[in-house]
Amino acid sequence: MTPLVLPYPEIDPVLIQLGPFAVRWYALAYIAALVIGWQVVRRVCEQPPKVLSPAKIDDFLLWAALGVILGGRLGYVLFYKPLFYLSHPLAILTVWEGGMSFHGGALGAMVAGIAFALRNKANPLMLLDLMAIVGPIGLFLGRLANFINGELWGRVSDVAWAIVFPRGGPLPRHPSQLYQAFFEGIVLTIVILLVWRLTDGRRRPGLLSGVFGVGYAMARIVGELFREPDAHLGFLWGPLTMGMLLSLPLAAAGLWLIARATSRPALP
Repeated sequence: MTPLVLPYPEIDPVLIQLGPFAVRWYALAYIAALVIGWQVVRRVCEQPPKVLSPAKIDDFLLWAALGVILGGRLGYVLFYKPLFYLSHPLAILTVWEGGMSFHGGALGAMVAGIAFALRNKANPLMLLDLMAIVGPIGLFLGRLANFINGELWGRVSDVAWAIVFPRGGPLPRHPSQLYQAFFEGIVLTIVILLVWRLTDGRRRPGLLSGVFGVGYAMARIVGELFREPDAHLGFLWGPLTMGMLLSLPLAAAGLWLIARATSRPALP
């Protein structure tokens, strides 16, 4: 019996084209994530214990955007294609063509958050905790954009919901982008909100950041089991991919933050 293969929904990666100017779903995902996250953090920051005023969060938006974009791009350049970009340095600037690393973006956002907090005499871990609450929003939207772009597809499979991706060859594959959107976006959001609402996590600086780090690492490693490894990298160490390896230090940092937060008295 021939397995059922779902048709790939042909969605133009370019939402609006006006001459040389194009608005792509990929860029729109970043913009939407920043705007939604900014509004959520503005509301959350007013609840005790207060970290920064809503006005300061407005100022931080630009820092966060630069941290995510610069970190994500440089992370992709260094982690995934260093030799190519060493030979084509101007290609580093072509961000609109795709090529962003979550791990690099997370590191860039973290550096921006710590720098902004120190500049404004706030607790850096508490600001990172606010960012952890909205981080999964960007992950969810980013994975949906990957699916629309028909990139980062899954491994060959005969599951009933397998899809033949236009650029993924003739064989049906896991829609791993949607798996990752679910686990990295929806499930991680639920976990972080439960910790924030049902425990004293908001009064333990670094706890939510730690939960985010461990939760994302677990979700990413599970997602990598279904995702086709990058063609130019393949499997790096046995069954391990670059995404898995980069998630291990993130998980370790998350566990350290959780241990640190839970071993100290909660803030009043």
